[in-house]
Amino acid sequence: MIRVSALYRFAPIADPHAARDALLAVARAAGVKGTLLLAGEGINGTIAGAPEALDRVIARIRELPGCADLSLKHGWAATNPFHRLKVKVKREIVTMGVAVDPLTDAGTYVAPAAWNDLIADPQTLVIDTRNAYEVAVGTFAGAVDPGTASFADFPAWFRDHRETLMAGKTRVAMFCTGGIRCEKSTAFLKAEGVEAVHHLDGGILRYLEEVPEDQSRWQGECFVFDQRVAVGHRLAPGTHALCHACRMPVGETDRASPLYVEGVSCPACHASRDDTQRAGYAERHRQQRLAEDRGTSHVGWSAPVPGQDGVG
Repeated sequence: MIRVSALYRFAPIADPHAARDALLAVARAAGVKGTLLLAGEGINGTIAGAPEALDRVIARIRELPGCADLSLKHGWAATNPFHRLKVKVKREIVTMGVAVDPLTDAGTYVAPAAWNDLIADPQTLVIDTRNAYEVAVGTFAGAVDPGTASFADFPAWFRDHRETLMAGKTRVAMFCTGGIRCEKSTAFLKAEGVEAVHHLDGGILRYLEEVPEDQSRWQGECFVFDQRVAVGHRLAPGTHALCHACRMPVGETDRASPLYVEGVSCPACHASRDDTQRAGYAERHRQQRLAEDRGTSHVGWSAPVPGQDGVG
């Protein structure tokens, strides 16, 4: 089995480029695949490989200043959900576009075991900070969906709807995939003057891992930024596939549509692609299948980049 490790840590990294070079060398030597993003504010990413190989890379990450207490979650896959390794330096490890300090201003962490009681309170405003296509795969019962296409849209959405959202509410509870987006979104709300701000410690992934299914308030599956596409309780592989034309998750109902062609189109993107584009997707899909039959990797397509839309 392949272990999949999602990780992040906000910590001041004085020289992200030097850290990138060191981590790239260690990860390559270990045969690890996936994506790591580095910035002056910290590190974020998801990597996969043999457990002992991941342990070597994670040990090196923990040596970075301030990264010993790395936020880390593990899942499992039958095959590696990544085709290649990418270690990049970015301006932000998760892009919100508003200057905040998650190290000092993040909201109150709430353990998965205490989350149900918090969000069941009618005075709690529950916000899903993820993007609309992620929310469509699954979310907590009663959570508000901002309908955003990018995490960078979140600040404007909250400012535009704050008065309506906060009516009759005394506190805010927010959640995201692994916790990283909530580090910034809770700091943002506090900067906007909202005092009682909470977020799910470890994100949806830790909740699904720790909370028994018969006690869970989660509905659906959780989108993840790799070729597993989505996971369920105990982080078991979900039922969604990924459209390789538009890179959006496709559920079982959409896969039954005549507009869904594996590797070529789905109901969400069929009308926006022409015959020439679909022919190109079909050829790429054929090449991928041939590569799989040969036992090799075809890297003409990659999963959404963690941090680009904001994994976590």
